[in-house]
Order: sequence, then C-alpha cells, then structure tokens
Amino acid sequence: MKKIIFSRYTKYILLGVVLALMPTIQQMGFIRSATITTFGTIIFYAVVAIGLNVLLGYSGLISLGTAGFMGLGAYLSTFLTENLGLPFFVSILLAVIVPTLAGILVGLISLRTQGMVLAIATLAVAEVFRIKFTQWDAFTGGFSGARAEFPTFFGFEFDRDMTFVFLTVLLVLLMIITDNYIHSSVGRAFLTMRVSEAAAQAMGINLLKYKLMAFALATAYAALGGALYAHFIRFSFPDSWNLGLSLQIVAVIVIGGLKTIMGPIVGSIIVFGVPAIILSRLPVIGDVDGLAFIFNGVLIIIVVLFYPNGLVHIATDVKKLFRKKRTEV
Repeated sequence: MKKIIFSRYTKYILLGVVLALMPTIQQMGFIRSATITTFGTIIFYAVVAIGLNVLLGYSGLISLGTAGFMGLGAYLSTFLTENLGLPFFVSILLAVIVPTLAGILVGLISLRTQGMVLAIATLAVAEVFRIKFTQWDAFTGGFSGARAEFPTFFGFEFDRDMTFVFLTVLLVLLMIITDNYIHSSVGRAFLTMRVSEAAAQAMGINLLKYKLMAFALATAYAALGGALYAHFIRFSFPDSWNLGLSLQIVAVIVIGGLKTIMGPIVGSIIVFGVPAIILSRLPVIGDVDGLAFIFNGVLIIIVVLFYPNGLVHIATDVKKLFRKKRTEV
C-alpha cells in the first residue's frame, strides 16, 4: 500500500483528479466558465511541451518547428472528421501518424546538423507549413480558418466539460507513459547523448537512431496537441501556428523545468494561464489590451534570470530551506 501511495505516478494522478473536478467546481459557481477554457488551453499546450522537453531537456536537441507540426495535426484532424466524416479516434490517430512520419523525414535531413543550424532548419519547415496553410483552401480553409466540433465517441457527442475531462485523462496517461519512457534504456541513451555525443558513440549508442526517436516523439506530441486544440477551441487559423507559438512552448519548458514531467504543466500555467486568469483581471493591467502579456513577459524574464532550474523545483527548495533553518535553530 505504501509503495502505491508513494509511487512516482501519484502526483500525476492527483493533478488529473484536481483538473477533472474543475467543471464541477465551475458549475457550483466558484470559478468562471472562461477559466475552464483557459485550463483546457494549458493542458494541450502542456502535452506539446512534454514532448518537446524530451527533445530539448533529455536529448539536448532544439526545434523551432513545433507550431508547424501542431498546425498540421489540427488541420488533419479537422479535415478528417468534418470533411471526410471519419470517427474521432481514427482522425486523431491519423493526425498524429502523418505529421510524425513527416517529422522523421525532416529529422533524417536536419538531425545531421546540430545547435543553431538545427533550430533554423526546423524553423524553415514550420514556416513552409504556415505558408501552405494559407494556400490550401480546400484543406485548411485558408485565411478563413477551419472549424471543428467537440469529439464524438460511438455516436455520443461530448460537450465542453466532457472534452475537458477527456483532455485531462489523456494528459495523465501521457505523463505516465513519458515517465516510463525516459526511465527506460532509451531515456538513459538520451541523457548520455545530451551530455556527450562522443561518449554516447563510445558506448555503442547510434546517435541518429536516438535523435530520430526523440524528434519523432516530440513531433507526435505536437501533432496531438494541435488536434486537441482543434477539437477544444473548435477553430484554427493559419496565423496561429507561427514562430511566436514555438518560442512560447520553449519558454514553457525553461520556466517549468528542463528534464521534468511536471515542469511543462507549471510552465504552461505561467505562460498561458497567468495572463488570462490573473493579470487580465487586475486593475489598470487588465484594462489595456496586451498589457497583461507584457507583464507576463517580464515575469518570464525574472524567472529565467533568478530561478533558471525551473519553478517545478520550488516546493523542494522551500522544504530544504525550512530544514536548514530548523537545523540552525
């Protein structure tokens, strides 16, 4: 029993329970309806950030093409459900598989480079996607955008609250799966590769193979996040999938904490939640359009400068501080 309670998965499950209860709390009048939408946004961006954290945090590789693959997943899922009438699960599956295969193809070409060259290469791919999103009217709706609906399971249509709970369950499952993945031999290979590629090669680690695995996983999570965006927000514009979004996802990881599973959740709350839930409702700050996001940008800079390890470690650091104070007393 003790082993189950103190399992490393417990915090993920508890987070899921808290999030899943939010629609009920909203119905009781304790939080606003818009807060549910904001937390839904936090969830699917956290999904994307978890995947990118495997690439950046554990593998040491950088990609600025996240937004492009998110957009591809969003438009694929929308097109398959709304235009072709495919079931939601089939559409989601295809919306993840196709971008992942495209990501592997991009990886085969770009992963032979590293550092800023890799970042520029992935950015170029994302920009190509963004431009094509505006041109493929039959597929994306062009500048008018594409409209999707809430998920439908076996003929049963979800509403916003049920979709939110579905996002929560999916988030928890992905956190557990990713946790297992990075604690496996593959995760250890990623970390070795991140520390020293020469040492990894000396240990018999195939660098291209493991780079492709990390890139494929990050792409799959980005595509899934985009598909979830389409079916929760229910609308997608080409300009949504730009460099700014890719940089925000990177900020989520840095602020929350590299090489962590919970870090992307914390970072997503700071980057996407704080401006909408807190700053936009403050006097003066909330009255001027865009000012809340400026203050949030300042907050991000402060966190990066003075807490570079990520806010996910703050609870542990506070405990250490209290223990130190007690010892001194």
